[in-house]
Amino acid sequence: MKIGKNTVVSIDYTLKDDAGEVLDTSSGNEPLTYLHGHSQIVEGLERALEGKGVGDNVAVAVPPKEGYGERNAQKVMTIERARLPSDLEPEVGMQLAAEGPKGEVVPLWITAVAAAEVTLDGNHPMAGKTLHFTVDVRSVRQASKDEMQHGHVHGPGGHHH
Repeated sequence: MKIGKNTVVSIDYTLKDDAGEVLDTSSGNEPLTYLHGHSQIVEGLERALEGKGVGDNVAVAVPPKEGYGERNAQKVMTIERARLPSDLEPEVGMQLAAEGPKGEVVPLWITAVAAAEVTLDGNHPMAGKTLHFTVDVRSVRQASKDEMQHGHVHGPGGHHH
């Protein structure tokens, strides 16, 4: 079976930056299992995997616009530390969640901590970066009706109800 919309795909992957530094990998862990065609992995990687099958190896460089987007300086803000919950000890790299203007959850990353201020960045940490993936396709199967209806994989490697 080939990878296409509504297939459940398991992959082993390594993600590197332009300098060749490993940013993420499934090596030593279970493969990543996702529902293809449902934006569960970055657009450029999903497109590169379309039509591939078990045993295929894929190497692809995903530009920022097809990965985590370009960096947007307007998403960076400095706030008074007192605006954070009193029991939170902020650290660089920590991810927080804020409520957006329409009630949506907005992820923020702490990029700097000072005595009185904290810098928050609404850009994904990999925004603006070209993502270099090497992927081995481990398995491909048709998604079940429930998986398609729920929009995620059930069972091993996926969501358990």
